Amino acid sequence: MTAPAPGSAPMIEMKGITKTFPGVRALSDVSFDVRAGEVQALVGENGAGKSTLIKILSGVYRADSGAVLLNGEPVHFAHPVESLRAGIAVIYQEFSLLPERTVAQNLFLGREPRTRFGLIDGARMRRETREVLSLFAAAGRIDPDRIVGTLDVATQQVVEIAKAVSTGARVVVMDEPTAALNEAECEELFATVDTLRTRGVAIIYITHRMREIARLADRVTVLKDGEVAARFDEVPEPAEIVRAMVGRDIADFYAAPATAGEIGPPVLTVRGGGNAVLKGIDLEVKAGEIVGLAGIQGAGRVALAMALFGQAPFERGEVTLSGERVDFRSPRAAILGGVGLLPGDRKSEGLVLMQSVRDNGMLTSRAFAPLWASDRRNAHADTTGMDGLLDRMEIRAASYDQDIRALSGGNQQKAIVARWLSMRPKLLIFIEPTRGIDVNAKAGIYHLMRDLAREGAGILMISSDLPEVIGAADRVLVMQEGRIVAAFGRGASEQEIMHAATGGAEVAA
Repeated sequence: MTAPAPGSAPMIEMKGITKTFPGVRALSDVSFDVRAGEVQALVGENGAGKSTLIKILSGVYRADSGAVLLNGEPVHFAHPVESLRAGIAVIYQEFSLLPERTVAQNLFLGREPRTRFGLIDGARMRRETREVLSLFAAAGRIDPDRIVGTLDVATQQVVEIAKAVSTGARVVVMDEPTAALNEAECEELFATVDTLRTRGVAIIYITHRMREIARLADRVTVLKDGEVAARFDEVPEPAEIVRAMVGRDIADFYAAPATAGEIGPPVLTVRGGGNAVLKGIDLEVKAGEIVGLAGIQGAGRVALAMALFGQAPFERGEVTLSGERVDFRSPRAAILGGVGLLPGDRKSEGLVLMQSVRDNGMLTSRAFAPLWASDRRNAHADTTGMDGLLDRMEIRAASYDQDIRALSGGNQQKAIVARWLSMRPKLLIFIEPTRGIDVNAKAGIYHLMRDLAREGAGILMISSDLPEVIGAADRVLVMQEGRIVAAFGRGASEQEIMHAATGGAEVAA
């Protein structure tokens, strides 16, 4: 079946939507529409109003004024169930799947097919699950009887989308669907989006990633401060979208590269490093520089970070930190030796979401504080010092006493950086430093990394976003099958790096 040409009549149309919360106008006269068989990208910074608009569409909130039309007919959703029954499905970053139940049970939760005796018809449910899954590239690896909690994130996402399709959804909203996916998994998701488009499903796609917009979108709507900042009937260059989002050029996002005078002696040196995953690692990170680490999923980038951090130590080779030979057998040893690590999944690996911003910032320093430092005077000094670091990070929070879960992704990331600064690290390892944060917050992280480098730290940055690696790093190293196979100076192209990452000839810069 070929994709239907987007018609002139929208499937969903939102007209003049205004929504005010106490003291805050979240949306002001916003109009937005999406047609059958098209992908409409909805973009904007965190706080621009995207989530509020979608929650009005899905029946979580009611608009103060304005109208929502489905196929030209006014609709009023008082509850998300009413929106779902009307054919509107929202797929959030946090899945709604029940991890202890099977794929089939999740797809038909609350609407299980029944036998004539009123019992759940398991055979029919599995058969219909296979029929729905057959639409997707991942179908061959998904067993309807598989427990959802045992599936990887990418496959769970396919199940979430299949669940929406099984309900007969005519409009599917995807909120940052690639935030936790690697490059191959992203391509699989894109194929799924293409399948939905071919079936005439209208798709609202929320993302901060410009490449995804270029790959998928037919049109783009940009929100800023609760208003429509721009509409594009054809996808423009990323710079134009970014300018509409944040009011400045994309060239301003990356800090100026390190100058020759800012680069100092090596902070980290690895010679012949190896373990079960890594082979013959030769690596150098100097004070004042940012070294980017690129490669496809499974190339060994995270394994290298874990080896340096003592989580999965090197079994061979020699490592020196600031000229002294080290052999970190645990993260504790690495931290005491001057290594800090920002994990790729900040929520599950880097934060205690139910604790305050300040307490999250002090997690590491408290864990390593000597017993004599627990008296009230020292505790007060530590708190004051942490507040100063949080101020320096320019974290936007009502109070440092509020739960960190209430902060945006960018501010959460800065709180983790503040935690490590309290330990005065020599080497900082950033894993996916801007995953799931908006464009403006990304710029803040890039400039923060550069400031830390200029203060003498060495920074190793691991990212799956090639434009980010190229724009933020002074040098780029490429890994493949546990080895560093190429090195590039600043200004390398995506094509050069991908060629090396996927099997091209070894390159030296």
